[in-house]
Amino acid sequence: MLTKLAGAALLFTLIPQAAFAAGDIGGATMGVAWALPFAGMLLSIALGPVLFPHFWELNYGKFAAFWAVLVVVPLLLFRGFDPALGALLHTALLEYVPFIILLFALFTIAGGILITGNLHGTPATNTVLLAIGTLMASFVGTTGASIIMIRPVLRANDARRFNVHVVVFFIFLVSNIGGSLTPLGDPPLFLGFLRGVSFFWTTTHLLPETLFAVAVLLAVFYALDSWFFRKEENYPPLRDPTPDRAIKLFGKVNILLLGGVILAILMSASWKPGVAFTIHGIAVEWQNLVRDLALLALAGLSLVLTPKPVRAGNEFSWGPIKEVAKLFAGIFACIIPVLAMLQAGKNGAFAPLVALVSNADGSANNTAYFWLTGALSSFLDNAPTYLVFFELAGGDAKALMTTGALTLTAISAGAVFMGANSYIGNAPNFMVYAIAKDRKVAMPSFFGYMLWSGAILIPLFLLETLIFFR
Repeated sequence: MLTKLAGAALLFTLIPQAAFAAGDIGGATMGVAWALPFAGMLLSIALGPVLFPHFWELNYGKFAAFWAVLVVVPLLLFRGFDPALGALLHTALLEYVPFIILLFALFTIAGGILITGNLHGTPATNTVLLAIGTLMASFVGTTGASIIMIRPVLRANDARRFNVHVVVFFIFLVSNIGGSLTPLGDPPLFLGFLRGVSFFWTTTHLLPETLFAVAVLLAVFYALDSWFFRKEENYPPLRDPTPDRAIKLFGKVNILLLGGVILAILMSASWKPGVAFTIHGIAVEWQNLVRDLALLALAGLSLVLTPKPVRAGNEFSWGPIKEVAKLFAGIFACIIPVLAMLQAGKNGAFAPLVALVSNADGSANNTAYFWLTGALSSFLDNAPTYLVFFELAGGDAKALMTTGALTLTAISAGAVFMGANSYIGNAPNFMVYAIAKDRKVAMPSFFGYMLWSGAILIPLFLLETLIFFR
């Protein structure tokens, strides 16, 4: 590792150096080499679980630390202590910590909601279950909705010979597209909220695109599920391992706690006392601190008030949130120079990318924003991908919510919708895949799943482009 670090340090000495103020790391003077750790971090996340899953599971934290060191050490050496510390504190205090606290709260509270019982997985029942999960995703997050709904959906269909398509559409709708309507729904949208995008802006501006996508997918699912359901009549019935019985909901107190999460987020957006405390020039506003403390308190209440058998029924463990915390620590560290370079616009190393998403007259090419954000979100984590294109579009939330509204809509839709294109596009996808496979569902391989998404989602996204993003 020391040899690699020495090589990286030598590489960065080729980059012009200057004196920078605290927090200013001089994005306009940075070469493309500064983006390599970010690329390495994202590729590790994309390929590690697929190529060497056991090794990755044991060492993902070391991967994250390695790539982060390749950014932090050169920042300290070649940009100066104060600028590097300022940039790191800005990212940690204003983005990483609030981001992880929200995910932790949603993960903890959603993990305390358990649905037991069983329904018969008819096409109508399955369509209703998917619709409920899709709606739920914008309020408890795609991960939370997936945790709550996947087992009831699997139980409803465990006597079906053909049930793979049910899980595939579950990933499309519940684990991805359903999280489009609030910052609670999917991590990219909460990052936008932290950057200044108002809470309900997402609800109003992504509503037409989301309703269209959901309506088309539910209609296609119902038709496909009906065809498979009729096809099963030609086979002898399978024994139902979970016979139909009444649906029961446990952990109801967590529904109230989820309401508290929404109120805490809305409070931080509307209450502006004008008070902040400063660390090395980084101002942490009082309303954001109160929000984060409230979210931690709500998560603590969930742990105290939820009976242990309820969490056991959801097979709840802290492993997923630990992995998210470690990996995103690496991502947020590695993205610091990338965002600084994007802020430099045409004067920075990413000038070709700026040209790619711009029309001849300099206006934003919204089709390009939708597809480029989506293409990267299909295989890399959609949260940092959203940040990259948010900055590429100017990074000014007020401007993007008004004159640049269609551009921000295209970026948001691309990041959230196209996370469904592969198992690794969004965190819940692989979780749902693993749970379904453990329940003996013959889930498609990595590329087999992409045949499903390519045949169903790509035509849908082309229609979205023609209708909304031209």
